[in-house]
Amino acid sequence: MKRAILIAAVDPGVGGVLVFGDRGTGKSTAVRGLAALLPRMRAVAGCAYHCDPAGGAAACDACRLLKSAHAARSCLVAVPVVDMPLGATEDRVAGALDLERALSQGVKAFEPGLLARAHRGFLYIDEVNLLEDHLVDLLIDVAASGENVIEREGLSVRHPARFVLVGSGNPEEGELRPQLLDRFGLSVEVGTPRDIPSRVEVIKRRDAYDRNAEEFIKKWAPEETKVRRRIVAGRARLDEVEVSDTALERAAQLCVSLGTDGLRGELALIRAARALAALQGDAAVDDAHLRSIAPSALRHRLRRNPLDDTGSTARVDKAVEALFGP
Repeated sequence: MKRAILIAAVDPGVGGVLVFGDRGTGKSTAVRGLAALLPRMRAVAGCAYHCDPAGGAAACDACRLLKSAHAARSCLVAVPVVDMPLGATEDRVAGALDLERALSQGVKAFEPGLLARAHRGFLYIDEVNLLEDHLVDLLIDVAASGENVIEREGLSVRHPARFVLVGSGNPEEGELRPQLLDRFGLSVEVGTPRDIPSRVEVIKRRDAYDRNAEEFIKKWAPEETKVRRRIVAGRARLDEVEVSDTALERAAQLCVSLGTDGLRGELALIRAARALAALQGDAAVDDAHLRSIAPSALRHRLRRNPLDDTGSTARVDKAVEALFGP
């Protein structure tokens, strides 16, 4: 789970991360802890969507005008990690008419929603499999286009909304719609630790945080700094990581053997393997990277066979072993 989140932090183009597993296994804690690890980013000062000063076509209308007038000022801001509550309304998510200004000033103004806040960052949805259908449709549209379009209440607004979608949930409480499932670049399964030392260590750390949160944060600050440096170094190396034709053929062979639909499987596998190599400081993608990341990139893209009780992870592991060897 942590590796998948770090890969998405190094290369947001990998797509979102879906975390399914038992209750009480730290899924939400891990995602929310990401905010403290991410290096600050440069944004246009005063922009509601914290656009990139060098964003070009990806910037909002106001920032494009500022840039054309050479008036854009930049500042460093924290990368947004936005929580989307399960019961959020569509107006809260997409944005709506600013009623206060409309009533007090008689002006039609747009009040940005959670999608605007999450631009260039992470949007986290806990219990994503319980999300209402109309919000799922909205997320699918925005994830595909990178843009949020609002056409209602006399408003016609279009703004950039590119973010890494992170979802978590318990599969026992319901399945995720295939259309949204396909938008996640990586998926991981989290289980309850069975060995006593791991469970004891988790309890000790949680108890230490509850007793003195400030001291706990101070103690682990050096480790957080190390992780932040890994992310920064990985981003700097990403474009230099070589992906050979052999690696591309391996990825294609694996997806063909598993019968994945479309080409998103290969794209997610290669992008994730490249980001993993950059994170580890390697110069090129090799079989070890593909083998390591294949279950996360492909397990949620497999067709279900009602006559086969084998889990998707086991099917990927079997195909990987057949292609790469034991």
